[in-house]
Amino acid sequence: MLKQLSRLERTRSLIIVVFAVLMGLSLVFFYAPNRNANVSPATNTEPVAEVNDEEITVRDVVQRKERYQQMFGGQVSLASLGGNRRVLDGLIGDRVVSQEAVRLGLAPSDAEVADAIRKQFSDASGKFVGFDRYKESVISQFGNIEQFEQQIRDSIAAKKLRAYITAGVTVSDEEVQKQWQRRMTTFDLVYVPVAAEALSKNVTVSDEDLQKYFDEHKEEFRFKEPQKKIRYLYIDQEKVGQKMQISDADLRAEYDKISPENKQAGVRVQQIVLKVARPELDAEILQKASELTARLRDDKQMGSEEAFAEAARGNSEDPATALKGGWLPNLVKKDAKNPNDILQTTLTMQPGQVGDPLKTGNAYYIFRRGDTVVKTFEEARPELLVSLRNRQSYRAAADLAGRVAARLKETKDAQKVAEELAGEANMSASEMVRETPFVKPGDDVPNIGSAPQFEEAIAPLNNPNDVGERVGVKGGFAVPMLVERRDPRVPDFAEVREQVAERAKEERAKTQVEQTARDLASNSANADALKAAAEKLGLKADVLPSYRVGTPFGEDPSSPEADAAIFNLKAGEISRTPVKIDDRWVVLGATKRTDADLAEFAKQREQLIDSSISERRTQVFEDYLGAARQRFEREGKIRVYDEVLARLEDEEPPAAAPPTRGLPVPPTGG
Repeated sequence: MLKQLSRLERTRSLIIVVFAVLMGLSLVFFYAPNRNANVSPATNTEPVAEVNDEEITVRDVVQRKERYQQMFGGQVSLASLGGNRRVLDGLIGDRVVSQEAVRLGLAPSDAEVADAIRKQFSDASGKFVGFDRYKESVISQFGNIEQFEQQIRDSIAAKKLRAYITAGVTVSDEEVQKQWQRRMTTFDLVYVPVAAEALSKNVTVSDEDLQKYFDEHKEEFRFKEPQKKIRYLYIDQEKVGQKMQISDADLRAEYDKISPENKQAGVRVQQIVLKVARPELDAEILQKASELTARLRDDKQMGSEEAFAEAARGNSEDPATALKGGWLPNLVKKDAKNPNDILQTTLTMQPGQVGDPLKTGNAYYIFRRGDTVVKTFEEARPELLVSLRNRQSYRAAADLAGRVAARLKETKDAQKVAEELAGEANMSASEMVRETPFVKPGDDVPNIGSAPQFEEAIAPLNNPNDVGERVGVKGGFAVPMLVERRDPRVPDFAEVREQVAERAKEERAKTQVEQTARDLASNSANADALKAAAEKLGLKADVLPSYRVGTPFGEDPSSPEADAAIFNLKAGEISRTPVKIDDRWVVLGATKRTDADLAEFAKQREQLIDSSISERRTQVFEDYLGAARQRFEREGKIRVYDEVLARLEDEEPPAAAPPTRGLPVPPTGG
C-alpha cells in the first residue's frame, strides 16, 4: 500500500511502477500487523490482466484498494489514486519487477522470506509471536497468507533488484556542490505576470471597431436556444415560516424521535503527543509511539483511563493536556468540513479504545476515546427549533406554491393571484410578482442565479401565458408564466454589446502580451523600478522574499527557463528576457541575492553526497523499470482485459455520503 501510494504521487506517468516496488518492503515491515481492520476483499478470480502468463485478478485490484482505505482510515479515495486502471498499473509493475528479479537470478530464497516475516512479527524481546497469532493478523489485513507472503517476496526482490541495478551509481563532489548552491541560494524576488486578461482592462476599442468586430463574428454570438421572458410568482419559505408557532411539546416530540447516536454532543478524548524535533528522528519517535501504544492497550485495543492518563503525564509533549491526564478541553464532534482531521478517527473507535499512532505536522498522536456525551433537550432545543421550523415552512411553502400554480393556470393573471394569496405567504403582492429579462439556458437569472431546475420548469412554456409547475428556487418556490418567446437567431449588436466588447478587448490584448512583457523588462532600470513600471501599465508586481529556485512563485509553477533566469540574477538586476509560463509572460527581478554558504556545505558534505546518490539511484532504477515495462509491452508479455476492467468500473459502488450525526437537517429549496 505504501509502495503503491508513493508511486501514484510521482508526476512521471512513465514510471508509475517505481515507488510501488521500492516501498513495498516498507509496507510489510512498518504497517503494524495487529491493526483491527475488517477487510472483506472480493472473491472474483477472473483475470483482468496477465504479465508473462502470470494473472492479475479482479480480487487483486479490489484488495489493493481496500488496503489503501484500511491503512489511511478511509481518507484516500479511489479518485485520488487515479482509478482502477492506475491501481492495475501498479500491480502490473509489481509483476514486472518480480519477473525481472527472477530473470537476473535475484529472486529471494524461502529463508530470506521467513527471516523477514520473523522480524516483522516479533514481540518486544525480538521473539517470533507464533504461527497462530501471525496467521490471525495476516488474514485480518491481507485476506490470506499466500498473498501476504508473496508481497513480502516481491518486496525483497525489488530491494535486491534495485541494489543490483544501481550498484555502480556515483556522483561527483562538484555536481553535489553545484546542486546544493542552486538549492540554497535565496532571492528577494520581484515578478510581474503579464496576461491578456490583465491588459484587456486598459484596452480601449471604439464603437466603430466594436461594430466591425461584431459584423465579422456574428455567428459566434448567435443565440442557439430560444429566449424567454418569464413572469413568476415567488413564495419565500422563510417568510412563510415566520407565521408558524412551534410549541415546546412539538420540540420535545422531535427530541424523543432522535436516535441515540444522533443525540451525541461529541466524545471525550485523551491524547499523548510526541513531537519530531528533526526529520531524521521520525523513525525513532514512531517506534516510541508504537511501543507506548502496545503497553497501553490489551489484545482488543482497549486501555484504561487511569493508565493512559499516567502515560500522558509522563510522556506527552503537549503541556496543556498532559497535566490533565491527556484529556482534550473540548468534545470531538463530526466535522464534515474537515474530514481529514486525525481527531475524526476517534469517532469510529469504541469507548476505551486506544488508536494507532497517527502523524500530522511534526508530531505523532495517540488517542484514547472516552465516553460519549449526550445532548440534553435544552442543549438541543435551538437546533430542534430551526430544524422543525424549516421542515414545516418548507411543506407549507410547497403547498402554497401548488395552490398558486393552480390559480395562475385558471386566471392567467399573476397580479390577481398574488393579491389573493399574499396574506398566506406573509408577503406583499409586489414582493411576490417578479419578472426576468429575456433568458436562455445557462444564463444567470436575476434573483435566481444559474438554476437548472428553473430552466427545466420553463422549457415546456412556448406560448404567451403558458404556466409551468411550481419549482424550487433559491429561498423558496416559483411558479413561472411565459410573457414572450424569441426564437434562436443572430442578435442585434446592442443586445450583446458587452460580450462583444469583452471579446474584442481580450483578443487585442493577446496580441500585446509578449511585446508588453519585453518592453517592461527592457525599460525598467532595476528591480525596484520594475514595480513602478508595472503599475503604470495596470499590472501587479508581486514580491517573494527568500525565494529558492525550483519552487512555485505566486500562481505560476516553476519551470527550467524560470529557474535559469532567476539563478543568474544579481541583486538589483532584471532578467531582460521574459519567461513564458503557459499563456502568460513573466518579468523577473531580484532586489537581493544571498549566495549559499559553502562552509555550511562542507559541514553537510557527506550527508548531501549520500542524499544525491540516493536520488540518482532512484532515477536510474526508475529509468530501468520504465525500459523493462516497455520491453514487456513490445514483446506482448502484458495483456490487459479492458472489458473486465470496464465492468469493474461499472460495478464500483458510488462514494457513500458521510453518516448524519447530530440533529436531522430539513430539506431546503425544491
